[in-house]
Amino acid sequence: MLITATVLPEVLIIEPTVFGDDRGFFMESYNAREFTELTGVADGFVQDNHSRSAANVLRGIHYQIVHPQGKLVRVTAGAVFDVAVDLRRSSDRFGQWVGVELTAENKKQLWVPAGFGHGFLVLSDSADFLYKTTDYYHADSERCVRWDDPDIGIDWPLPSGKTPVLSPKDAAAPLLVDADVYE
Repeated sequence: MLITATVLPEVLIIEPTVFGDDRGFFMESYNAREFTELTGVADGFVQDNHSRSAANVLRGIHYQIVHPQGKLVRVTAGAVFDVAVDLRRSSDRFGQWVGVELTAENKKQLWVPAGFGHGFLVLSDSADFLYKTTDYYHADSERCVRWDDPDIGIDWPLPSGKTPVLSPKDAAAPLLVDADVYE
């Protein structure tokens, strides 16, 4: 397993060791002991989620304010542009973001710690997106920040002339300046 820090040092790119031949491949997508040893993150995962989304669907920027979730995310079919945003007001990197392309082919994963918002844009015809979380989903704690907030300035790789497909919740999300964020 190869761990690479991003411009937001707490957000990590994880590349599992893949063993492949003409029959296919094998990899450990998660190993608790190795994950903890290499990342220093000892948060246990309590829930696994799987979503499928069509081309140009943008989900996010989501987070839970009272029950914050760390997320280990990956793609098993298709491709996404995955984003983490630092939403800790006390952080020197507050409002900064990092984006990584996750695909079924590159098998990269992203560790998004609690205190960060998360979102992704589907780059392929569809994408299956899997993520492990360190806390359970808690609807009353769920928050979101507008995907195109100019203060954050995410450079989403949208096809020319295309607008993303958004949920009503994401379309109505507040700007960062008005959002309920972490201290």
